[in-house]
Amino acid sequence: MDEVLARQDSGELKRRLRGRDLVGFGVGIIIGTGIFTLAGVEAKTHAGPAVTLSFVLGAVVAGLAALCYAELASSVPTAGSAYTYAFATLGEVFAWIIGWDLLLEFALGAAVVSRGWSGYLANLLGLSPEWFGEDAKVNVGAVLIIAVLTVVAVLGIKESAWLTNLLVCVKVAVCVLVLAVGLFFVKGANLTPFIPPAQAPESGATVLEQPIVQAALGLEQSVYGIAGMVTAAAVVFFAYTGFEALANLGEETLNPRKDLRVGILGALGVCALLYIGVSIVLTGMIPFTDIDTGAPLADAFDRVGQHWVGALISLGAVTGLTSVMMVELVTIGRIGFAMGRDGLLPKALGTAHPRWGTPHRMTIGGAALIAVLAAFIPISELADMVSIGALSAMIIVAVAVPVLRRRRPDLERPFSVPFSPVVPILAALACLYLMLNLNVLTWIRFAAWLAVGLVIYFAYGRRHSRFATEAAVSPKETS
Repeated sequence: MDEVLARQDSGELKRRLRGRDLVGFGVGIIIGTGIFTLAGVEAKTHAGPAVTLSFVLGAVVAGLAALCYAELASSVPTAGSAYTYAFATLGEVFAWIIGWDLLLEFALGAAVVSRGWSGYLANLLGLSPEWFGEDAKVNVGAVLIIAVLTVVAVLGIKESAWLTNLLVCVKVAVCVLVLAVGLFFVKGANLTPFIPPAQAPESGATVLEQPIVQAALGLEQSVYGIAGMVTAAAVVFFAYTGFEALANLGEETLNPRKDLRVGILGALGVCALLYIGVSIVLTGMIPFTDIDTGAPLADAFDRVGQHWVGALISLGAVTGLTSVMMVELVTIGRIGFAMGRDGLLPKALGTAHPRWGTPHRMTIGGAALIAVLAAFIPISELADMVSIGALSAMIIVAVAVPVLRRRRPDLERPFSVPFSPVVPILAALACLYLMLNLNVLTWIRFAAWLAVGLVIYFAYGRRHSRFATEAAVSPKETS
């Protein structure tokens, strides 16, 4: 544990962020695809008006996990988030798995969002679908926005925070507008029944597209009902995962003991209220079966004759998705920085720029991978991968809380999870339950990604890690 805390000596990041900056970052990454797209998609395909309950369930599970993150982030304020916590409590192999998992989560998330951003921009400005949107053979719009935001992320964390906070103000204002205007068009008939009865899916889905819990129990495939609501919760959960990105900024926070818990819990609370409110308005304005899955909110206001609101929503979506990408790029850089500093990835990735104080090499390398994915691959079918990656990381964090308390009872904990180990155990079980409601194909893809990661670890990381190197020089020192 002491070695983990001491790793900051190798390439330290600059402390520039306050609690309000962290709340801005959290809202910046949480309010995005979930509120502008997934609320409508999941209402139509899985939950109906009960998508509101899906967001409530997701918020409860995220809240339990956030308490665990807050304790570890305030106790171990270093870059790497769940990766670092796993290193401190469960060892190098688990740390590698969770770090590899997080890189998948944020890289894939940024690629998905950049393609969505490109489509919204084309819709707002009437740009050519040949270069913008899902129908483009090469999505130039997605590549351009990743390139621009990479420059900002490399120049400095304070500049990234300033841009994120500006974008957050715009999209939060749009969300408030949706609530203020949309409430006048809500009809009780559209919300009845609130939980539609379960029914077989319209198109015959294969077993690979069935939630793994249904497949394991031999149940017939169904949508809506309680099962549909829980499945929707598992999918929309990734929209809440922005708070975990804040834990990666511990080394760059002026007062991590206080500001990290303020940022994590504050951002989650604000966003949960906005998600729940907007989902009620959306499903109350029009029948859930008529929701447009491309631009649900904008289309809903167009259907009730409020075209000016639809245009503002498109603008809010562009700004909202921009801030999501900004925070994801910053997060990828910090996770790779921590892994490179430990030798699990090439050490060149674990160095900060001497002038800007940012992990420039990892940020640029991660951005290049994201740009390639976003340019050529329609990855909407892989959106569930973001959720399964986030949920697995949160299980590790929840387990780490009681383990670290047992190993280091003397460690200062400015914030402590109440009723531990009960709350961490509940958090881990709740995350696992949501994972089991993701489909079989998502689990297969996730297993394949982990297998590739383990090959890389045993072929490179295990032999080049910082602690393996120290053990070779002085076995007694690391024993």
